[in-house]
Amino acid sequence: MSTTTPTTPDRTTARADRTTTGTPAPRTSRGRAERSLAGSLVSHGILIVASLAALFPIAWLVFLSLGPDKDDYLHPGRILDKMTFDNYAFVLQHTSFLDWLKSTLIVSLGTTVIGVLIAATTGYAVSRMRFPGYRKFMWVLLVTQMFPVAVLMVPMYEILSELQLIDSYLGLVLVYCSTAVPYCAWLLKGYFDTIPFEIDEAGRVDGLSPFGTFARLILPLAKPGLAVAAFYSFITAFGEVAFASTFMLSDTKYTFAVGLQSFVSEHDAQQNLMFATAVLVAIPVAGFFYLVQKNLVAGLTAGGTKG
Repeated sequence: MSTTTPTTPDRTTARADRTTTGTPAPRTSRGRAERSLAGSLVSHGILIVASLAALFPIAWLVFLSLGPDKDDYLHPGRILDKMTFDNYAFVLQHTSFLDWLKSTLIVSLGTTVIGVLIAATTGYAVSRMRFPGYRKFMWVLLVTQMFPVAVLMVPMYEILSELQLIDSYLGLVLVYCSTAVPYCAWLLKGYFDTIPFEIDEAGRVDGLSPFGTFARLILPLAKPGLAVAAFYSFITAFGEVAFASTFMLSDTKYTFAVGLQSFVSEHDAQQNLMFATAVLVAIPVAGFFYLVQKNLVAGLTAGGTKG
């Protein structure tokens, strides 16, 4: 009598059988794809709504500025049939808008260049050099931000009077730098802390001086932080009112902050001119923002990673 030995099925065959005859494959990947698609649609929908909410006031302001009559803002539907750029022509030709623009750009760009230069060197020195009292120095810069404008007005006026800088662009630039430099120095110090110290050592090995290392190696890497500091300095000088109205006395040297006060008092009832002026004032800020926007977000996030 012959005996037969039961054969053990091959493991590969068993796995194939289980695959073909067993439970269906899990649908995890498809479920995740569906959830990611739904999440993407929701996020894009939210972003579209937020964008429309942000852009609508600007578009509405531009639309109202095209109405030729002072009461057209009360009946926006009538503007479509008679849109014109006469309001912009009137503001540019019959007011001191161009003089205000020139003064504002001189003061704002001067504050940006001088303020960022001082803040960058200050932030780099505190980030890299351990001189006596460097921590207290940074706290002193922070304390300067605690004083309100009303407290600083009189001593600053006395100082500028002694230096004969009243009603001068340089005097107003120095005043604005005293406001912008402390914050920008803190900001750039935090950004310089994120740059490896080995880069400084490599520059010294190559024979660069400390200033050469700062100018040729560190500053190119710190463009995002410099963009944030430049934008803050520009906005600080562009929209400030109290110092500009106190220290600038000549009509030809008025900035927007001072000139628009007289414009509003003269054309308060002419809303069409007010709308056109508001659009024109926003153009320089929008242009400067466009120049620095590539590095702006990166600088805002990286500058706060280290204290």
